[in-house]
Amino acid sequence: MRRLLGAILGAGVLAAAAAPPTAWAQEKTLRVVSAFSENSIYVKRLETWMKSFNDEGKGVLQLNFIGGPRAMPTFEVGNAVKTGVVDIALTTGAFYTNLMPEADALKLALRPIAEQRRNGAFDEINRIWNERANMVYLGRPVEYQTFHLYLNKKIDKPDLSGLKIRVTPVYRDFFQALGAQVITTAPGEVYTALERGVVDGYGWPIGGIFDLGWQEKTKYRVDPGFYNVEVSLVMNLDAWKRLTPQQREYLNRQMLAFEAKNDFWKSDNEAEAKRQAQAGIETIAFRGETAKQYLDKANEVGWAAILKASPEYGARLKAALTK
Repeated sequence: MRRLLGAILGAGVLAAAAAPPTAWAQEKTLRVVSAFSENSIYVKRLETWMKSFNDEGKGVLQLNFIGGPRAMPTFEVGNAVKTGVVDIALTTGAFYTNLMPEADALKLALRPIAEQRRNGAFDEINRIWNERANMVYLGRPVEYQTFHLYLNKKIDKPDLSGLKIRVTPVYRDFFQALGAQVITTAPGEVYTALERGVVDGYGWPIGGIFDLGWQEKTKYRVDPGFYNVEVSLVMNLDAWKRLTPQQREYLNRQMLAFEAKNDFWKSDNEAEAKRQAQAGIETIAFRGETAKQYLDKANEVGWAAILKASPEYGARLKAALTK
C-alpha cells in the first residue's frame, strides 16, 4: 500500500507541475485500480473503455489506471476506495464484505443493470453504498455470467456429500448446504489441489478456467449456472462530490455506454462453453424440477447469509434486487 500511495502522490505532483494553470480548473484525473489481474478479460475490457473515455474526455475528465493486484492487494481495494486512497475501482462486492457484508447481495439480482436503473434498485444500491462505505456505485459492466460447479467425479443429483470442493465466500454456504466439505485455497493452488486429489472440484464462472489451466484437471461442469457474476465500478463518495456537474454527467454517460455493451457476455458464455466441450469437459445438466430445486436452494442460502449478516440493509437490498 505504501508503494502504491507513493506512486500515486508522485504521479500527481508531476502531473500538476506539467499542467498549464487553465487545465487545473477544467480537466480532472481520477485514479483507478482493479481487484482483478491485468490479464483478465474484465481488465482488458476496462482498458479499452478507458481509452475511449480519455480520448473523448480531454479537457473534462481523465482516468489513470494504476494497476491490478500487483499494485494493490485484492482485498484492500474496497477500503482504498472508501478512504480515498484511490478514486475508482473495478471490483466485486464479495471482495469488500469486510466493509459491508451486504455487498455480496449484488450476485442475487434478478434483473439486469439497465432494468435496475429504471425500477429504482440502482438508486437504492447507491443510497446504501453511500451510507455504509462512502462509495458511489457507478455501474455494472459485467453481466449474464453465472457461476458453475466443476467436478472430477460424476454426480446425478444436487448432492455433494463426500466431496471436497474448493470455494470462495461467494458460494461457500451453498455448497455446504448441498453436503460438500468445503476448502478454501488461493486460486494459484487449485491446479495442484486437483492434481493431487486434495479437492474433487471447485466453483468458478463459466469463463476463466483456461486462463488458469484448470481445464486440464477438470472432467465435468454442472449446469445450470447459479448466481450472477457481479463485477462493478465503485467510486469514493468524496471524490464524486468534488466533480463538477459537467464531469459527473460525462462519467455517467460513459458508464451507460460501457453497460450498453454487456450483451458481449452472452456470446462469450457460449464461446467458453464450446471451448470447454472441445477440451473434453462434459456437461452434467440438471433439468426440470431438479434444476429448479438447485437454483432455489442457491438463492435461499444466499439471501439467508446476507440477512443474517446485515438484517436492515440486507432486507432493503432484497426488496430492491428481487422486485
